[in-house]
Amino acid sequence: MPEARIARGRTRDAEAARTAILNAAEEAFAEHGFDGARVDAIAAGSSYNKSLIFQYFGDKLGLYTEVIKRAQRETSELRARGFAALLEDDTIATDARRFRALLETAVRGSFDYLLERPRLSRILLWEMAAGWQTLTRISPQFPKEHIERFERLFDRAQKAGLVRSGFLPLAQLSLPLQICQSYLAYLPWFRVLLPGEDLSSPEALASAREYFVALVVAGIMADAPVMEF
Repeated sequence: MPEARIARGRTRDAEAARTAILNAAEEAFAEHGFDGARVDAIAAGSSYNKSLIFQYFGDKLGLYTEVIKRAQRETSELRARGFAALLEDDTIATDARRFRALLETAVRGSFDYLLERPRLSRILLWEMAAGWQTLTRISPQFPKEHIERFERLFDRAQKAGLVRSGFLPLAQLSLPLQICQSYLAYLPWFRVLLPGEDLSSPEALASAREYFVALVVAGIMADAPVMEF
């Protein structure tokens, strides 16, 4: 067998092993948080031994870091798709109709992303409960170059009269994820409070998503001026 083919096979095997370990780790961290998750259980869940986990990721914190990095790559791709037009064309920051459509797309994308990835929401809830201590430890490893650009774009939108407030742009941009995450995390409790409501049906979830679209966009965008005739 040619050496190149062997190398490709080994690469695929290594990628499959890393993916299986990350999936098992994500499940463990979602179920127990960083402190409660056990590497033994992650090894058992992935069907790979602890020595391979340590070889690939160093330690539990390194493994947790890679789980968060994978999620961040996904959210970065989501953000890039939602804000691609804005990043490519700064004039959108001065066009109310296009800017509104952009925000609506971002909220819908955030809701659908979290709905499809409940384990990430649970990991973030564990982080909140622990005062974000673990994420704070690993935060220097995450890129932040996009923050300044978004701040400039929001500043331009505010000067154009499109954005209601000069409050932290990053906080405003995080609103879709935070609000959607909060609602989805509360769904089990809402089911207890409203036993007659089918809150998990596609129709109910679509209705909730559009409600949060309206809520976030109305909160970020300035009121349209009243036309005088």
